[in-house]
Amino acid sequence: MREGQTAVIHRADYRPPAFWIDSVELCFDLDPQKTRVLNRMRLRRNPSMPAEALRLHGEELNLARVLVNGQGASFKLEDSHLVLENLPEGHEPFDLEVFTTCAPAKNTKLMGLYVSNDSFFTQCEAEGFRRITYFLDRPDVMATYSVLIRADKAKYPVLLSNGNLVEQGELDAGRHYARWVDPHRKPSYLFALVAGSLVAREQRITTRGGKDHLLQVYVRPGDLDKTEHAMNSLMASIAWDEARFGLPLDLERFMIVATSDFNMGAMENKGLNIFNTKYVLASQATATDVDYANIESVVGHEYFHNWTGNRVTCRDWFQLSLKEGLTVFRDQEFSQDLAGEPSARAVRRIEDVRVLRTAQFPEDAGPMAHPVRPDQYLEINNFYTVTIYEKGAELVRMMQTLVGREGFARGMKLYFERHDGQAVTCDDFAQAIADANPDSPLARLLPQFKRWYSQAGTPRLSARSRWDAASGTYSLTLSQSCAPTPGQPVKEPFVIPVQLGLLDASGAALSNGLHVLTQESETLTMSGLSSEPVPSILRGFSAPVCLDYPYTDAQLLLLLAHDTDPFNRWEAAQRLALHRALQAVRDSGHVELDAPFIEAMRGVLRHPQLDAAFKELVLTLPSETYIAEQLEVVDPQRIHAVREAMRQQLATALRHDWEWAYEAHHDTGAYRPDPRSTGRRALAGLALTHLCLAARLSGDPVWPGKTLQRFKDAANMTDRFNALSALVTSGHPLAAQALDRFHGQFKDDALVLDKWFALQAGAPDRGGNILPLVKQLMQHPDFNIRNPNRARSLVFSYCSANPGAFHRTDAAGYVFWSDRVIELDAINPQVAARLARALDRWRRLVEPCRSAAREAIARVAAKPDLSNDVREVVTRALAD
Repeated sequence: MREGQTAVIHRADYRPPAFWIDSVELCFDLDPQKTRVLNRMRLRRNPSMPAEALRLHGEELNLARVLVNGQGASFKLEDSHLVLENLPEGHEPFDLEVFTTCAPAKNTKLMGLYVSNDSFFTQCEAEGFRRITYFLDRPDVMATYSVLIRADKAKYPVLLSNGNLVEQGELDAGRHYARWVDPHRKPSYLFALVAGSLVAREQRITTRGGKDHLLQVYVRPGDLDKTEHAMNSLMASIAWDEARFGLPLDLERFMIVATSDFNMGAMENKGLNIFNTKYVLASQATATDVDYANIESVVGHEYFHNWTGNRVTCRDWFQLSLKEGLTVFRDQEFSQDLAGEPSARAVRRIEDVRVLRTAQFPEDAGPMAHPVRPDQYLEINNFYTVTIYEKGAELVRMMQTLVGREGFARGMKLYFERHDGQAVTCDDFAQAIADANPDSPLARLLPQFKRWYSQAGTPRLSARSRWDAASGTYSLTLSQSCAPTPGQPVKEPFVIPVQLGLLDASGAALSNGLHVLTQESETLTMSGLSSEPVPSILRGFSAPVCLDYPYTDAQLLLLLAHDTDPFNRWEAAQRLALHRALQAVRDSGHVELDAPFIEAMRGVLRHPQLDAAFKELVLTLPSETYIAEQLEVVDPQRIHAVREAMRQQLATALRHDWEWAYEAHHDTGAYRPDPRSTGRRALAGLALTHLCLAARLSGDPVWPGKTLQRFKDAANMTDRFNALSALVTSGHPLAAQALDRFHGQFKDDALVLDKWFALQAGAPDRGGNILPLVKQLMQHPDFNIRNPNRARSLVFSYCSANPGAFHRTDAAGYVFWSDRVIELDAINPQVAARLARALDRWRRLVEPCRSAAREAIARVAAKPDLSNDVREVVTRALAD
């Protein structure tokens, strides 16, 4: 169902298609205003389904001709479908030809075929192919594709599509053509076409299997020098997948193309990945360490889809996590394996968990909560969520925990042996992993484990201990529960792998092991102990749950100082900070950091053995969003004030330690984005931020002056942006000078300007100054709301990532939000729907914010011509 239709799609209603499409021949005559698409398909009836009419999906197409077996055919257009009833009987194949035109230059939704910077691009996932031609646009219809592209050679010298280039040549009137053939069957959402004036970095490789391949990264002229890291990441991905899982590159060539107008991060179209420039372009002068890490991860993610998503795809969109959750897990494992050292691997794991807890846990507790495998949707684009991706990855990680790393590799091997070339379900994947490991806990508990796919919400793992000094017996009772979510008032017990360790009073390790919790409550008993141990629960974050255990400060300080599990060491510091923040928010709003906490943070900062990257994570306070999720009633401005006060006190109390940290870590030598160097830059940047904050409080001009000089002299974007951020977030007057200089230096680099907009929109609010600044920046000549990256950099940074500034008591932030959602919905519904999610958690806000937020949501919902994308979000937000 598309625009103007409100029918909910249910997983239980899945039916195989009445027809199969075996092969597709597409011919494109490209023109921005009127592109002609000739689609020749070979179809056959599905013998397992009753005879019925053929209903092809189509949107915003001009239909010119329909032929069946070369003859004119009767048809009708009905509810965005091309309906053909009088088709050949029996199950023999027949040919269907459909000729249509479309207008790519007018396509602001960036779905289907569109124009960006005078080049043609496509985005077909989830349902964009129907905006190119009439088709059975569903993932279980898999066909081979042959694509002929014709275009003006001067304007569009590069013509690309999926698979292998089999023919190219010249045509009359300055035009040329290229023919591409993809030998692998694929669903329509993996189709891709690119045409434009592009240049490519090329690399020829020989894989472990001895086959030669051509790798290409296409970008606009002038950006070629920023593609080395993307190419290196692609080569590393290919090598890793073949070494870790035995999965080789299966095409003669593999191409990546970057565009600045893209709704998503990237798209795994078979052999022709189309990327947002944000995840391709990098040089030390324009990209931060975070950008480098993200490029490596996203390039890996899209390449890994070549097998987990392309060779084996989803039967229907309810199975989206089959490919996305699995592939996020694979890209996380890839990044951890490339990190190498255990401490660097731990840093990557902590960063992944922070995303899960600050983005996915709130989603699980809000109106858009849904299972990893949803039961229904109105608009599938709304279900490209952190639940499908990041929580889905945690489900796969738990499978690996339950069967072991080698057992998981066996399961993957069996999965491809069974399902290569098929469209399958999450059940098929889980069954393969279990069947390959028949003696594992997963095989024994598989039906119960699959509740993770069907039940929404974040389970709460409650742990309570009992110590009997007389007998030296320690008991730990683990209990699980899960709060109701929309449509699911009651939850059955999950399978929860709990990695558990015990430390004695000196911090020495007593035990370490895995317990698999399957009941509502279970008690573990350990005897023969000489003193009460301290439990280290959920090591490595072994399950995506909220842990409830009444740790004392003394226990947390011991874990922080001695736990051998890096995740729980970091978690101990987070809990120490969180306890203090929550107490202050719940009480008067006043916070005073105590000496033991300050000394613990000093001990971490000065620790001679700890990694710099790990120190930076420990010394970074829990986010305002994460603090808010621990509260029943949320006052965003009070949370912001408390966290800012904690930052200020850390800055002042540890001033000399921050000076030491900066001086000891700011020089990283020649730029390299390796874990050690990035960790040192991260810690130096955090130190600089605290030094500028302390200087603003004391009126000391020295460190702001040093920071400005650091900003001017920096040899890489990480150091430059860290210095700029330190000035902006501390609210120092020198920030204005630095911002002007930064804009002047990078005004012609779109991705760097995105950082400039985002930094200002996300800065701490002081007296309500951020919203007027955001409105002013919307009038800036470099702002364009039609570009998704630019809209995200300014509007999203304010509405979704700056709660202290957004949730104003005068409701001005909510009025701004509603205006922008409505404005964006008319341009690009996908982007608008993501912005609409900023008020998912409005019911927990303190008054008057709560009432004002509801009024703003209702204002959006009252618009009669809303897209399904936005309508679903706001309707669910308002539902009782």
